[in-house]
Amino acid sequence: MSLLNNNKAQRPWLFLWLFLCLAPTFAQDTFVYGDALPDAPELAARGPYAVGVRTLDLVHTDQLDILNSTPQREVRYDRPIRAEIWYPAQAGAHKDKLESYKEVMGTRGDSLRPLVPFQFYGRAHRDAPPSTGDGKFPLVVVSHGYVGSRYIMTYLTENLASKGYVVLALDHTDSTFKDANAFHSTLLNRAKDISFAVDAMARLEASGDNDPLGSIMDTSNTGIIGYSMGGYGVLNVGGAGYSAGLGQFFAGMTGGSTAINPLLAGNEAYQGGSDPRIKAIVAFAPWGMTRGIWDADGLKGLTVPTFFVAGSEDDISGYEKGVKAIYEGSVNADRYLLTYLNARHNVAPNPPPAEALRPGLHIDEYYRYAEPSWDQRRINNINQHFVSAFLGIHLKNQDYGKYLSLPQHSNEETWEGFVPRSSTGMELRHAKGM
Repeated sequence: MSLLNNNKAQRPWLFLWLFLCLAPTFAQDTFVYGDALPDAPELAARGPYAVGVRTLDLVHTDQLDILNSTPQREVRYDRPIRAEIWYPAQAGAHKDKLESYKEVMGTRGDSLRPLVPFQFYGRAHRDAPPSTGDGKFPLVVVSHGYVGSRYIMTYLTENLASKGYVVLALDHTDSTFKDANAFHSTLLNRAKDISFAVDAMARLEASGDNDPLGSIMDTSNTGIIGYSMGGYGVLNVGGAGYSAGLGQFFAGMTGGSTAINPLLAGNEAYQGGSDPRIKAIVAFAPWGMTRGIWDADGLKGLTVPTFFVAGSEDDISGYEKGVKAIYEGSVNADRYLLTYLNARHNVAPNPPPAEALRPGLHIDEYYRYAEPSWDQRRINNINQHFVSAFLGIHLKNQDYGKYLSLPQHSNEETWEGFVPRSSTGMELRHAKGM
């Protein structure tokens, strides 16, 4: 009798047996977020390390609760920040092991769009032992947009960990798909969350052998990556003070004006306040220029080498008067601007999950991730390539200058590291700091 003709009660065991037998093949042969397409540029390839992943729960104590304070009473709270950390794992970890990430699409699920659970796969080994034989690895902190999550750029976080970085991605409270709240919280807390995360990792590093993760990271050699509102945050942490225009969003709010003062370029306490641990910044579509958040004085404070990424048709952060204007105004930083021609705002996230293709869902669930003129997997590979080159130079002293010394227009000739005839539709600008 055929196995498939056995009684129904046995069939679940058969299917489990088949899955376990085929799992290694599935892991290797299935395309998951971050895998290299045939025309992926050279540095998009994953590095030599297996990747471990762990969830951390951080708490930033005694913070102003801007959303619940009233004229009669200032409220303070211990601000929770859930984070995911990817890291080089010991050789015994499975390099092709699939990790299931559980997320939701939608926004908060009440008066906005309903929350729709979904899961997707990456190549990481949950709670694998960290690699301890190769010294310490640079820290990279990743900040998502509004709204977003710590999982929105796993194609990049896993990729960097495989190349010898410890990568911490944050869930910014009041700013995720699950808990999106009034914008004031994001404006006030974004840069503070990022700085706090670097401090928290420094404390973990100082704890020595209490946690193996602390023993493998070098927080004195840190890069920060931000997308949209994350870009708004990382530039401030890197030394670009906000303009007084930020105050327009806090008019009449209890404690708001006082709380944002330490972030403003005009505040003497902020001047020269860039964190010396921060050695490189990557800002995807940073928000704020078209809303008066940045001005010439504030942008002069950015001195950390910075790699900007933008779409030429960005209708959220703006391009000519938005991201490109930030790039041009950051006159004291050695900086690059990679532009995806005809792309809009989504130049950083993973591809759209399969659930976003369901009929009847709001189109914004798809356009939270997708670009209308680009294959998101292609953008992901190009981002992996350029971020690896830029961070490799500034955090690892790698000889990757040839990947950034390119003709401005990619259509003129094939860019270094790209498959012949594949580097179309992009521009790369470079300006040295004064």
